[in-house]
Amino acid sequence: MKHPFSLNLIAVTVGTLLLSGCGDAETNIVEKAPIETPQNDHNHDHHDHGDEGFTIESLGRLAVLSGESAELSMVNLDNRAVIDSFSLMHESNSLTASADYRFAVLTSRSQDYVGFIDGGLWREDHVAHLHDYEQAPSMSPFELAGSQPTHVVKHEGQMAIFYDGDAESNTPASVQVITDTNIANEVSVLPSIMYSINMHGVAEPRGEYLLATLRRDDAENTSVNKILPDQVGVFHQHNGEYELEHTLDVTCPNLHGAAQNKTYVAFGCGDGVLIAHQHGNSFDAEKIANIESLGDLRIGNLYGHEHSTSFFGIASAHGGSQSILLHVAPQTKSMTQLEWQPTSRVVSYGFSYDGKYFLVLESTGVLSMLAAHQHDNEVHWEVERTLAVSEQDTSAMPEGMRFSMTVAQNGPYAYVADPIANHVLEIHLDDLEVEGHIELSFSPSALSWLGIAKPHQHD
Repeated sequence: MKHPFSLNLIAVTVGTLLLSGCGDAETNIVEKAPIETPQNDHNHDHHDHGDEGFTIESLGRLAVLSGESAELSMVNLDNRAVIDSFSLMHESNSLTASADYRFAVLTSRSQDYVGFIDGGLWREDHVAHLHDYEQAPSMSPFELAGSQPTHVVKHEGQMAIFYDGDAESNTPASVQVITDTNIANEVSVLPSIMYSINMHGVAEPRGEYLLATLRRDDAENTSVNKILPDQVGVFHQHNGEYELEHTLDVTCPNLHGAAQNKTYVAFGCGDGVLIAHQHGNSFDAEKIANIESLGDLRIGNLYGHEHSTSFFGIASAHGGSQSILLHVAPQTKSMTQLEWQPTSRVVSYGFSYDGKYFLVLESTGVLSMLAAHQHDNEVHWEVERTLAVSEQDTSAMPEGMRFSMTVAQNGPYAYVADPIANHVLEIHLDDLEVEGHIELSFSPSALSWLGIAKPHQHD
């Protein structure tokens, strides 16, 4: 079934008054018994969330974008079948998951648009017990509008959307921070930042704080490309608005890319990586300088995970034709180039759900899985296994398309979309073996895992 997208302004207004609850009939929630999942050698035991009688056992769902039309299909991972499809408003879309993985998030930078599709699986904390819900996927009437939404970052239940703004129309950059509950209840007034100038920036949500980029006047800005910021501000939320409390005293020229873990927030700079360290209600900062082997390359992408002390940095020239994979360790204030390096263009990176593995998918269809090892009291990441994800001739790749990957957040699974074979592979990470195929009637261009994530355990 296909659902054309339409915006109902009345529904947006009324929706803010409806709160989802435990079996509230107004939310059209359909509670079901635990889903019976296909049995295999791994038994999918990691999906038992406890709280018997209130939880759902499911591998989750996949949102898959078509590379042939403005459509998104939703896959039930428990039976590896497409259960619904949706016609999208715009031709060009980027896809990710919301902060708690209930919604597929569609952004169209050229159309100033952010939209949402409800994957239909979510969890609520009812204090006495955790309560899971399952319903059919549905297109949400809720949408956000801002000038050129670009970087979408999620952390610990919050998602920050950075709108770059536009110099030609004199539209400044802005940030909105949203939760899955906000989306479900169609809350239009969100914690936000409104800048006075446009910039290609990024924001990292961290509890009641938001670390977001700052662009100075061109005469002061140390970035070569002046649309790139060179400072980071610490914003604190007060009464639904973020206020700038202070600016970190370490500059970050040509700032691009950010990530965080339990302890640190990292930003990619032209001359290294800016590391912000939280101490209660305050933050300090320092710079880990680029190593000599990078030459003129800069770190423009960073990856972090709550369960890992390591950051991965990707250094490349503009256009990404050449890239170097780096290990950044804030504890030892060090940056090292990995001994292993990809041999072709990388199309996707990502940590496993528990931070145990780091995955690198190359344009040739080779998936490499790295794991951390201790040597001389230092962490070293080494390739543990590799897998060829396609038996096809990669020269047959449809024009403008590539392999893509998403990682489950409730167990050791990754999903790789193959636009040549028109299917998605389900890969078990502990042995890096293919466990199944999801056949599609179109060439997939992007995919994102949705479902009930396994919560991070903090010390």
